[in-house]
Amino acid sequence: MLKGVLTATLTVCLLSSTNALHNDSIVQSTDTTFILSADDEVLNMIDSIVAAKFIAQFSLDSSLYPNNTDSINSLVLVDNIPDSVVMHRLELLNRNTPFDLTYNDYVKSFIKLYSERRRVLTSNMLGLAPFYFPMFEEVLDKYNMPLELKYLAIVESALNPQAKSRVGAMGLWQFMYRTGKMYDLNITSYYDERMDPYKSTVAACEFMTDMYKMYGDWNLVLAAYNSGAGNVNKAIRRSGGKKDYWEIINHLPRETRGYVPAFIAVNYIMNYSVEHNIYPTNPQYTCINYDTVHVTKGIQFSELSAYLKMSEKDIAYFNPMYKSALIPKSDKPLPLCLPSDKVGLYLTNESNIFADLERKNAADSLKLEKEVAEIRNESLVIHRVRSGEYLGYIAKKYNVSVSNLMYWNNLRSTRLNPGDRLTIYANGSAPKQVTATAASTKLASSDFKYHIIQPGDTLWDIAKKYNGISVNDLKSINNNLNFKYLKPGMKIKVPVVG
Repeated sequence: MLKGVLTATLTVCLLSSTNALHNDSIVQSTDTTFILSADDEVLNMIDSIVAAKFIAQFSLDSSLYPNNTDSINSLVLVDNIPDSVVMHRLELLNRNTPFDLTYNDYVKSFIKLYSERRRVLTSNMLGLAPFYFPMFEEVLDKYNMPLELKYLAIVESALNPQAKSRVGAMGLWQFMYRTGKMYDLNITSYYDERMDPYKSTVAACEFMTDMYKMYGDWNLVLAAYNSGAGNVNKAIRRSGGKKDYWEIINHLPRETRGYVPAFIAVNYIMNYSVEHNIYPTNPQYTCINYDTVHVTKGIQFSELSAYLKMSEKDIAYFNPMYKSALIPKSDKPLPLCLPSDKVGLYLTNESNIFADLERKNAADSLKLEKEVAEIRNESLVIHRVRSGEYLGYIAKKYNVSVSNLMYWNNLRSTRLNPGDRLTIYANGSAPKQVTATAASTKLASSDFKYHIIQPGDTLWDIAKKYNGISVNDLKSINNNLNFKYLKPGMKIKVPVVG
């Protein structure tokens, strides 16, 4: 994790949001009022498919506010509100924030955007806010930062934890891959903490804390969050050393010039939405309804769904950091966020959930193994060891050798325990044990060749194709592979028997 003051060289590669405006999307009308053009980048962001899918997917509706639908058509236009009124409202907000919530034509255009042209989206954001804002505020307070920074997530992602920008920024706070790793966000093929609401919020706070140590001004922190400290430092130098956002705005990248105005507008509209006849949609869940448990064993959302009596969609809603609707097996505990009324149910039944899952997986494996054996015309038997039984007795019962019993079941000693399960090929067509001489010759050799896995191949199949090779030999020389997930086209090493 990066600590202390960041250098311009280091921070130039930090976050570069794609949500910000390009300067050429702000055009000047004949009355000198700045307005947003119809094809600007902010509008494209707000209307993005990602945001639309998110809002539609998670049951946002207006049932809590019956007049909300009518209010969509009952516009309270900013043009009809005297500038003095808006300025007075912003002044009231200024009394309780370290931000300088300036009112100018830039800010006015964004207020018009959120209150008029995209009031439906604003209504949806108001509905989602109770789910995320209490957590944002808790973390911001822990870092002694302005609580108004919670509104930055609206500018960045429209409160979509799975939002992805065109350049690869992810999550509520739109972290790029390198920046996320810099701030200790774990990113794998199955799990991405940039989409973890809590951990990404912590990372955003640490990033902005580092920026504030550098600038001591929150507007400049926002500018650095959008375009990187390198660009902000460059703008300061080009302005002759000035450190006021509005004095260096023309020296900033074009996409950053509308960033702070958008943030100010969001502050305003989230506090004065009712005055514009905009009411929140009703979200399915509220902030007080969820908690976190930790899981170390792999499990799919579909499997959790059955035990928790909770839809996969709802599980995904609470756990946007998982990419493939499953929690992967991990050495470190991974979070599972659940509604509070489901947490007790999970903890009470946790051992049963994974025990049942293990039994199911074992049964599925056995079923598959039997099906394969039937195809090969082999007689596969699963023998459960009873008290008093020993290998010699069991071998005699099934007319097989003790050495083959040990080979088929990967046994290193003849000791058995009651309840052990032994795999037995009763008709003699099973894989044969490698002789001691061949094994020793093979193991003494470091030579190997590659086998390309074909559809339907198992380790047993592959071992049979190469004389003197056992399944254990394949596992030993390919100890970096997970043999439960063999895929056609994969290469595995095969020892060359001398």
